[in-house]
Amino acid sequence: MQWTINGQVREAEVDFRTSLLDLLREQFQLSGTKKGCNQGACGACTVLVDGERINACLALAVQYQGREITTVEGLAEHGKLHPVQAAFVEHDGFQCGYCTPGQLCSAVGMIGELERDLPSAVTADLAAGQIEWQRDELRERMSGNLCRCGAYNGIADAIAAVLAEELGEEIAR
Repeated sequence: MQWTINGQVREAEVDFRTSLLDLLREQFQLSGTKKGCNQGACGACTVLVDGERINACLALAVQYQGREITTVEGLAEHGKLHPVQAAFVEHDGFQCGYCTPGQLCSAVGMIGELERDLPSAVTADLAAGQIEWQRDELRERMSGNLCRCGAYNGIADAIAAVLAEELGEEIAR
């Protein structure tokens, strides 16, 4: 079986019941993606598949053959941190760091949702051509990623800084 992970084609023979999380961690030694609850409730295992965020603990590895999987190890390019990674450092968007890989992948996926104008549960005007990004929108979209240390303010500040850079405007609090 074959997967494309962080731009590299990787092969392994695994049981069809193997989760994508276990494939990444156990077969390919990509330990950045964390196993938190193993039930899809904490977001520590968040990775990107074709640019969309998923919980790798709930995904069967065989379903993702032929798709582009990006883990936290694949966010940086040529030794340069991804803008979201740099913002997490600048805004203290982590404490113990356990949830950070999932938070980073989720934030990158969330920014992709913005670029595609995908609404969330708190999007005020579904008919609007463009989503008005406020802190409540940001918090709702990141609510599937838990941080036991409580670094939420730093995480929100980091993501807001990246969005402000991309949008050219500050995100309302």
